[in-house]
Amino acid sequence: MKQSLNRIFAVSLLFAGCLLFSCTSRLKEPAMEPVDYVNPYMGNISHLLVPTFPTVHMPYSMLRVYPERRDFTGDLLEGLPIIVTSHRGSSAFNLSPFSRKDHGLKPVIAYHYDNEEITPYSYSVYLEEEGVAVEYGLSRQSAIYELSFEEGDEIGIVLNSRRGELSWDGTALSGYQLIENNTKVYLYLLPEQPPLSVSALKNNELTGETSVSGRNASLVMHFPSNLGKVVLRYGVSFIDEVQARKNLEREVAEKSLESVRKEGRKLWNDELGKIKVSGGTEDDRVVFYTSLYRTFERPVSISEDGRYFSAFDGKVHVDSGRPFYTDDWIWDSYRAHHPLRVIIDPKREEDILNSFVLMAGQMEHFWMPTFPEITGDSRRMNSNHGIASVLDAHMKGLGNFDLEKAYLAGKGAVMEKTLAPWSGKPAGELDRFYREHGYIPALREGEEETIPEVHGFERRQPVAVTLGTAYDQWCLAQLARELGRTEEHDYFMNCSFNYRNLFHPETKFFHPKDDSGNFIQPFDYRFSGGMGARGYYGENNGWVYRWDVQHNIPDLIDLMGGADEFIRNLDQMFAEPLGKSKYEFFAQLPDHTGNVGQFSMANEPSLHIPYLYNYAGAPWKTQKRIRDLIRQWFRNDLMGLPGDEDGGGMSSFVVFSQMGFYPVTPGLPGYSIGSPFFDRVEIDLGNGKIFEIEALNNSPENKYIQSATLNGKALDRSWIEHEEIAAGGRLVFVMGNRPNREWGLGE
Repeated sequence: MKQSLNRIFAVSLLFAGCLLFSCTSRLKEPAMEPVDYVNPYMGNISHLLVPTFPTVHMPYSMLRVYPERRDFTGDLLEGLPIIVTSHRGSSAFNLSPFSRKDHGLKPVIAYHYDNEEITPYSYSVYLEEEGVAVEYGLSRQSAIYELSFEEGDEIGIVLNSRRGELSWDGTALSGYQLIENNTKVYLYLLPEQPPLSVSALKNNELTGETSVSGRNASLVMHFPSNLGKVVLRYGVSFIDEVQARKNLEREVAEKSLESVRKEGRKLWNDELGKIKVSGGTEDDRVVFYTSLYRTFERPVSISEDGRYFSAFDGKVHVDSGRPFYTDDWIWDSYRAHHPLRVIIDPKREEDILNSFVLMAGQMEHFWMPTFPEITGDSRRMNSNHGIASVLDAHMKGLGNFDLEKAYLAGKGAVMEKTLAPWSGKPAGELDRFYREHGYIPALREGEEETIPEVHGFERRQPVAVTLGTAYDQWCLAQLARELGRTEEHDYFMNCSFNYRNLFHPETKFFHPKDDSGNFIQPFDYRFSGGMGARGYYGENNGWVYRWDVQHNIPDLIDLMGGADEFIRNLDQMFAEPLGKSKYEFFAQLPDHTGNVGQFSMANEPSLHIPYLYNYAGAPWKTQKRIRDLIRQWFRNDLMGLPGDEDGGGMSSFVVFSQMGFYPVTPGLPGYSIGSPFFDRVEIDLGNGKIFEIEALNNSPENKYIQSATLNGKALDRSWIEHEEIAAGGRLVFVMGNRPNREWGLGE
């Protein structure tokens, strides 16, 4: 019996020891850091149009790469990327390793691949036929490739410039690729092991030359077949090859791939860690940090050792100690992307707005940019919303940019440049009509365009342009007041009501008028306007543009007949059927995806709409809509975004909404409250202060706010002021699974 007891005791000790070891092992597992929640593949399969890209880059840095393939399901990689010069752009330069003499060389080799792993700071992939393991890490303007060759009777690498020049000087490969608008990207690539030889590849044949130019200019480096691993370091520049070399030497020349990746990981954790979330579901955290990661892809700093090349005037400038930023699609980014930076990175936002003012001064006309890119301002989409970002920053206490010049640039873009979409021409007949009558006139179906300032492939988008310009002029009015320009304030303030000129008093929609002031009839708010509804609206139909009065929502409520009618109209939008088969609907309106009724979660003009219930006395409906829309359309999977993400424009909506608030009107220093997804959010304001948001009793079912306190005092309004966030403090919500219809009705 004693032996049995001893055996039982020994087994018990062993079991307890195993438990202790198990627990200790679990405790020693590294904690998840913010970057570990990022899933670059989220949304890589598009519902219809452009998917997201699994981009490897440092925050706001000009060196960005992603694997080149037709889409996520594409079976082939088109070489290895060197630099992507714009969001959605193809790679400038390609790297193609090979390991067989009978390969059949060409400028860019297509690979079957496997075991691909992407993080924001690293890339790994296995090229199957070649037996090459690829490892990659990058800094801001330079990077390292490690290529491990398993076997082969020849080891080589093809470097391709799609349109440019390449040369070998006995130590390094260098050259450039011409992008467009006289903008070049330069490369300096240094192999750690010198190649046996370098040859030019022309018409798929090797020559003895070591320099080459023209279309698909390609050089081939040949290495010993037993080398095993090739390490390549490279720098890129928009200034010249000398600067590309300096960028390499400054950032990666003396570093290993492992150390570069380690530095990149830390930088990402520092940036993503400006907002810390806890609680919620695992997928909630992945969606949040992936969305936050995407807000750091654009715009990019193109300053290099205190200088930058500006495609806006084709010159190299001294940056005077302030980074110069470009590649910012303002039509998308003014809504939430810029306001997010105002909170978590105000100094950078000031530098970005300063860059806008510099761009305006570098261009032929002193006009605020609309779509500033690496290659200059492409003047895409409609309206001139850069002025909204200037006003928003100013009203929230930011400065350190020339407000007067910013105002004049915005005024020039509205009053001197044509309002016609996708056009950078001076104002013309269309603009004179707008100034005299307060709206853009529409053409009837089949009526031919005769006004020269309208872009050849575009249409007038008269309702979208009228509404967007009314908002821009409201922004100008506010800035004019701040600058003491009373007459201009009064003029622009009067113009800010121009949306009323297209409001149909019977249908309560914004309805296009002809140049005689007659509403276009017959009319269908779902389908009139042709492809993308561009004949009257823009990418979205009349149901979405019904709410495009961000700057005067109380007046919109009055126009619709009061709060109850306003709420009924919102409800009806979410319930209204497509009216056609999906095939027919999306064939005409491919940007109008992510549908809930006629609401489109996939396009930026819709982002503020779910928050409008707050303004009409039904905050609980905003809470319901926000939780449901994000759970339906933003998910931790390959189709986890409903439409064109646009490099942070849409993801900023997710970041704000999951925290629990949203900037409905950029230019007003306040935020509309939604429904927080996390038990706790900590926002580092960068000035030593923290703003905390706590959601008690939070769960997927408990989406409704029952009560709230701000710094210990009861909060019974569905909005919060910017200064209340900027001062630091604590906002606490008590959540429940049934709506509290009385909460949030405070004035």
